Amino acid sequence: MKVDVDGQPAYAATGGRPFDAALPVVVFLHGAAMDRTAWVLQTRYFAHHGYSVLALDLPGHGRSGGDPMVSVGALADWLISVFDALKVEKAAIVGHSLGALIALDAAARYPARVSALALIGVSVPMPVNDDFLGLAEANDHLAIDLMTDWAHSRRSHVGGHKVPGLHMIGGAERLVERARPGAQWACLKACNDYQNGELAAAAVTCPVHLILGERDLMTPARAGHKLAGLCRDATVTEIKDAGHMMMIETPDAVLDALKAAL
Repeated sequence: MKVDVDGQPAYAATGGRPFDAALPVVVFLHGAAMDRTAWVLQTRYFAHHGYSVLALDLPGHGRSGGDPMVSVGALADWLISVFDALKVEKAAIVGHSLGALIALDAAARYPARVSALALIGVSVPMPVNDDFLGLAEANDHLAIDLMTDWAHSRRSHVGGHKVPGLHMIGGAERLVERARPGAQWACLKACNDYQNGELAAAAVTCPVHLILGERDLMTPARAGHKLAGLCRDATVTEIKDAGHMMMIETPDAVLDALKAAL
């Protein structure tokens, strides 16, 4: 589904059912240089169990137009513009990594528009190594290799895909390779530059559920637990053996956590 947002097309998957703003709405926000396809299992479940679903492509990603944004705050404002365009008064937001920062910032600054948060693979702050940023800015493929390596637990490097014959690491690498030149750098810079996370967490008034990977090297579980302590109404699920890409590595466990949270 496409909708015009500030003169640019924004694209969202709806889980296989027509979008209806009158139903409870759940919005899914992907991580750096990814797109809506990271959420296939989770979006289909909610779309077929009484919710309307929007799995958004962020600006400059997937089928959404515009340039990739380098500010978490600007992305949160864009998200609320999507709500306005689709006449969504209030929604639960599920965000992964960069998407989690966007969700957190939106909930802090637009409390009337957010009913609940589910934050997956998140930390505040979310620093990015300078050399890694430089590789991404140069569109060096090593930046993609490093990201897909670090984002998966060791077990995922030797198999474990839920669909026999598919390669977990290779699939993630192809997904990031589809991103436009500059998208990975823009996303990583947005994560690195966002310094308002602790204040945002303290300002959030809706329930927050954090879903953390026990083996997450990019946003370690201990950082997620610290973030939970900053929120006034937070619960935590820590998924055993999962890395940063837990909605792909352990999709059933993530879905179970989302069902309990939302």
